Amino acid sequence: MQEIAPNVFIETNYVGVTIGAIKWSRGLILVDAPFLGEDVRSYRSSLASLGGTSNIMLVVLDAHYDRTLGTKAMDCTIISHEKVAQVFRDRPISLKPQLESTGAEFEQHDGLSGTRWSAPEITYSQRMEIHCDDHPVVLEHHPGPSYGATWVLLPGRQIIFIGDAVVPGAPPFLSYADIPAWLETLDLLLTSQYKNHTIVSSRGGLITHRQVKDQAHYLTHVLKELNKISSRNGLPEDTEKLLPGLLKDFKVPPGRQSQYQQRLAYGLYNYYAKHCRVLEPDNPEA
Repeated sequence: MQEIAPNVFIETNYVGVTIGAIKWSRGLILVDAPFLGEDVRSYRSSLASLGGTSNIMLVVLDAHYDRTLGTKAMDCTIISHEKVAQVFRDRPISLKPQLESTGAEFEQHDGLSGTRWSAPEITYSQRMEIHCDDHPVVLEHHPGPSYGATWVLLPGRQIIFIGDAVVPGAPPFLSYADIPAWLETLDLLLTSQYKNHTIVSSRGGLITHRQVKDQAHYLTHVLKELNKISSRNGLPEDTEKLLPGLLKDFKVPPGRQSQYQQRLAYGLYNYYAKHCRVLEPDNPEA
């Protein structure tokens, strides 16, 4: 694990999302969890070396499977936004085989069907503070990327875990997004309030303010293209035509082409179906 500040650690080598650990006198506060069994075992061993496995709280930054499939295996108290808890209540108690690919990381691995997860035991609506020693840990709801999207802030150390608010170098997950709200969240992140903060992305580890701006620019472009289709009374299927233009700026790692294309295709289709108004055809008898 990489120590980015005294007693604040991140791990970028597990499959799925970048995870975090904050050590305090009463135990550990974790940010997200790995989903592969061997990664969970390795992570728990690393946490044991920090000397804080008796009192653990796990903050889940949204409801995405990549960060929630490992919650039960972590065997600790789980905290999330109340909308994440609602998603858990609406899910089956274990992972079922999926008929379509969403471009998520967990789909690239076999043997996960039947994996059970644990629902959050503590929830919040807008803001929650965990007072630990001299440095409170703050949970804030920042909508846009997904249901119940949460930031974990350490104000005393100027560190923010922003979840999937920025996905550097890869298509973001759009299927459960609200792009206008997402852009407002990124605008806030670019204000002077967070100018000197260390920013941790769940999909890229430590990132820069330049990458935050790039994400805002990309989402603005996506929204513009979707609105063009909507203005022509297009259908969700028409979003497939956007793929070449929206993928061309990514330097896709070898073996990721199909995954990235499917992630964007799935996200565009579902975002358009949920958010973009399809006009009724003119009624000649009106």
